[in-house]
Amino acid sequence: MKQVLRAALAGLGLLFLQIMPASADEAAVQKVISDQIAAFQADDFDTAFTYASPNIKRLFGDADRFGQMVRNGYPMVWRPAEIEFLDAESAVGAVRQHVLIRDQEGVYYELQYDMIDGEEGWKINGVQVKRAGEGTA
Repeated sequence: MKQVLRAALAGLGLLFLQIMPASADEAAVQKVISDQIAAFQADDFDTAFTYASPNIKRLFGDADRFGQMVRNGYPMVWRPAEIEFLDAESAVGAVRQHVLIRDQEGVYYELQYDMIDGEEGWKINGVQVKRAGEGTA
């Protein structure tokens, strides 16, 4: 009986250790996303560009082109009225964070942020709009 109890406690301990890093990763990922959105709101595209992954930086080349893409393609991210972090899926070195954003006109968008962990910490490697609707989500 004691062996079963010890095994169960050890299993719970391992489970706890596996949950902790994901939770810490999610907090770090959410901070990167929040900080980039704050930079967009301030029209500070140089700072916003620092949160992009190396692949995104290569794709757009500079902060001005990146900012133009966000203004034109993701206006709900550039000027959100409300942001809510939803669930996240974790893998080694990557997190897919789902975010609900309401734009200035009250339309809700669910976005999927693909995040990668590198030498400089978590970076945004892509954003996809998964669905859009009006009113409450």
